[in-house]
Amino acid sequence: MTKVGTPQNPTPVVPDYSKLLGAVKERVHAAQYTALRAVNTELVGLYWDIGQMLVERQAGETWGKAIVQQLASDLQREFPGIGGFSASNLW
Repeated sequence: MTKVGTPQNPTPVVPDYSKLLGAVKERVHAAQYTALRAVNTELVGLYWDIGQMLVERQAGETWGKAIVQQLASDLQREFPGIGGFSASNLW
């Protein structure tokens, strides 16, 4: 494989380079999409589990709104930058 390039034109001039570049870019995009789907699936499961935990603890108990507010504050402080932990989302 011969690579021809200059500082002004660093792109290698080889047969089928553009096809290779296109294939690699397509693969990167596919991997990014797969990773995002996996993350979203995991987050939905997490939020479902948190909701289930809250429902189980509310059954027959006297606590509710104040505990959820405190839990939301604590989770937001512990995990800054991660959405989904507001009191309204927890409810």
